[in-house]
Amino acid sequence: MAPGKKGIIERLNAGEVVIGDGGFVFALEKRGYVKAGPWTPEATVTHPEAVRQLHREFLRAGSNVMQAFTFYASDDKLENRGQTLSITGVQVNEAACDLAREVANEGDALVAGGVCADPSYLSCKSETEVKGIFKKQLEVFAKKNVDFLIAEYFEHVEEAEWAVQVLKTSGKPVAASLCIGPEGDMHGVSPGECAVRLVKAGAQIVGVNCHFDPMTCVKAVKLMKEGVEKAGLKAHYMVQPLAFHTPDCNCQGFIDLPEFPFGLEPRILTRWDMHKYAREAYKAGIKFIGGCCGYEPYHIRAVAEELALERGVMPPGSDKHGMWGAGLEMHTKPWVRARARRDYWEHLLPASGRPLCASLSTPESWGVTKGHTDLLQHKEATSTQEMKHVLEKQKKAKSSA
Repeated sequence: MAPGKKGIIERLNAGEVVIGDGGFVFALEKRGYVKAGPWTPEATVTHPEAVRQLHREFLRAGSNVMQAFTFYASDDKLENRGQTLSITGVQVNEAACDLAREVANEGDALVAGGVCADPSYLSCKSETEVKGIFKKQLEVFAKKNVDFLIAEYFEHVEEAEWAVQVLKTSGKPVAASLCIGPEGDMHGVSPGECAVRLVKAGAQIVGVNCHFDPMTCVKAVKLMKEGVEKAGLKAHYMVQPLAFHTPDCNCQGFIDLPEFPFGLEPRILTRWDMHKYAREAYKAGIKFIGGCCGYEPYHIRAVAEELALERGVMPPGSDKHGMWGAGLEMHTKPWVRARARRDYWEHLLPASGRPLCASLSTPESWGVTKGHTDLLQHKEATSTQEMKHVLEKQKKAKSSA
């Protein structure tokens, strides 16, 4: 950490609002640097300029955390289902940390190294084997001296506990974020109990990320906070949700939606939705507020602008954005100039422009989770027989929906 920079816990203890960044996986897939399916981050090595630029855009938008692009950067994920890369997990993780540090040093941002759910847990590998994968990533984070650590995107609190226990050995602050909603994890453990278990495992910051829209995630973190307080424990809270509306999701979240992952654009939240999200999160006592899949820098800028008074600073990117559309006063057309006001944008009900589309979808509820044979992973490419099996199951799931 650069001299003079306060650490993550120091900032949160002082009551500061920490703005996270957005969803690198989806953002870089749309830009042509990540492959949908494996969703792995080898772009840190193959296209560092793309990763660096996205970090810079989030920094300019107001992010206080440059989260190293290490999502799905474990060796077992890099080699899963026929993916063959000449790049190792160590190389990906090291490059990611270097890029995050380079950009963080351009502003008042911290660097976070992160681990996430991996195929070995879904395949019912032992606790020792799964922890060994986390330890390998942690070795890189320790070598690169990241400022704090995040265990994120866990559907099962048990695996998240294992990750926290490993990360805690570093002596650095640890945040733990589950991809769950108000119904709890995929084995039915409530958000409150999940949070208590994570705090007892050693996490100082707990919350949720991904899988659900902002308001659903805020609701889940509220339940976590209630559970922690009821247990007589203390923690800070974080939320990094999707930038997609998901009112029709079940407990599995947006990956069960038939639009996932290539037809989600009609569900994207506007910048004005982000203002509402940021305010609700802040009112709930959540002070680490960021985003996950679907978030672009303008979304994060909206979060930072909404909480500018509380933070005492506007993001650099706001010099090109008039608050509540004020810049439209300079537009050539008078009817557009008339929209340069908060009241207009705060009450807008945007249309989709898709008259033949429904407003809600029916999730594909297969009802499988860790321990089911359908979720066993392997290095070999998905076979024709496996594809036939999943297509048959998809047909059956749709007919019973």
